[in-house]
Amino acid sequence: MKKITLGLIAVFALSFAAIAQEINWITMDEALELQKKEPKKIFMDVYTNWCGPCKMLDKNTFQNADVAAYVNKHYYAVKFNAEGNEEVTYKDNTFRNPNYDATKANRRNSAHEFSRYLQVRAYPTMVFFDEEGGVISPVQGYLKPQQLELYLKIFQSDKYKEMTTQEQFNEYYKSFEPTFKE
Repeated sequence: MKKITLGLIAVFALSFAAIAQEINWITMDEALELQKKEPKKIFMDVYTNWCGPCKMLDKNTFQNADVAAYVNKHYYAVKFNAEGNEEVTYKDNTFRNPNYDATKANRRNSAHEFSRYLQVRAYPTMVFFDEEGGVISPVQGYLKPQQLELYLKIFQSDKYKEMTTQEQFNEYYKSFEPTFKE
């Protein structure tokens, strides 16, 4: 009986931990609306359905407990399909994907107008926005949790505002000590 009880407790604890590790993804429109009530930066994952590194980012980085906890605490997290059919209103403009083809939903499709506006040219790209919804910077490519940690923290703390040269960023990069577990 003790083994069954301990087993059930372990299953419950692992289930709870798995739930706690998920990023609370919302749409861009929802994030911009939430910023009006409670200003917070936005972290946007720009992906496509066919992108292998995007799937790896979802599985290996966004499922990391440290990444999920940090993103949920400090950012509004937006998941945006760069070739999807979602309508986005940003800075008084409405962005669509007029050439979207539903029969190609899981293959290469036409680029969304919002992806073009953000100048996303590779997938995955993570775009950081300030508390007013202005673009801070895109970060391209697959990143492991500790690699993403550097960007999450530099933008959240506004340290990037102090850096005006590549050398200053390089110094920050060299001295950065990650705390996220891989």
